[in-house]
Amino acid sequence: MSAPDPFSPSRWWRNRHLQTIWPLLAKPRTGPHLRRQRLELPDGDFLDLDWLGHPAPHRPLLLILHGLEGSADSHYVRRLLLACQAQERCAVVMHQRSCSGELNRLARSYHSGETGDLGLVLEQLRRQAPDSPLQAVGYSLGGNVLTKYLGEQGKHSTIARAAVVSAPLDLAQCARAMEQGFAQVYQSHLVGRLKRKTAAKLADPSLGPLPLAPSRLAQLTTFYHFDDAVTAPLHGFDGADDYYARASGNRFLAHITTPTLLLHALDDPFMTPQVVPPREAIGPAVQLELCPNGGHVGFIEGGWPWAPRFYLERRLMRFFEAEQPG
Repeated sequence: MSAPDPFSPSRWWRNRHLQTIWPLLAKPRTGPHLRRQRLELPDGDFLDLDWLGHPAPHRPLLLILHGLEGSADSHYVRRLLLACQAQERCAVVMHQRSCSGELNRLARSYHSGETGDLGLVLEQLRRQAPDSPLQAVGYSLGGNVLTKYLGEQGKHSTIARAAVVSAPLDLAQCARAMEQGFAQVYQSHLVGRLKRKTAAKLADPSLGPLPLAPSRLAQLTTFYHFDDAVTAPLHGFDGADDYYARASGNRFLAHITTPTLLLHALDDPFMTPQVVPPREAIGPAVQLELCPNGGHVGFIEGGWPWAPRFYLERRLMRFFEAEQPG
């Protein structure tokens, strides 16, 4: 389906890696003031929420889910928060476990199919803002989590409107894509961050035995290796293949009843075009918008390198405005 304002980048911005890397380099130097709320979890762990503004009755509250190793400081989150601030919208960033600047308390962390934590956050938001329609946007890993949650909940979802950006909806395909060509640079960076957090947990005797010897950590050079040795056993999966099969968002798209925008670039270097689900696998509530260009969570449409102009926030804000009262 075509957007009412389709993404059409100028010639300069049609490179997939430029679209992926440049938004990080051009991140706004400062973001809006955020206030932190710590949510204690039933299993003894915690999640940190960063709030922009305060909920108001009958005004939408936007929940933001970051990508792998992201946070409220991620370039895409900061830009969206600034857009919300300009429109006096209330928003809250859900940090996945260990992503708020402090390691979580348990051996387990987070993964692409963890919807239990999202459910707890939504219950908390409903208690704090019972009269505010809940909207949600998920980027990359957060987009897969949001897709899976919406499909699991179906008509029982408490989210009124949702958007999913650059989501790895077929985790196995994405893991293979990250082992090819220049994508290995992205993989090395992200897996390195995951390994540093894992090393800190391996050095903490209070966590008890972990499913990995410290000497093996250096050998985990790909997402598949890391997920097979760390993510899967820590979160109850029988290896990486089982994790990818059960956590991928594609299989939940047909069950989504919440109005949902699925925005994806066909040149995303984190995945292949095969990640895009066929039309018959998508429920009627999901609006799929495919763009030939855009990279991974990029969508720069024009401007000079020192002042790029982004399409992404404008598209998201227009989509969520459809839920505004009046």
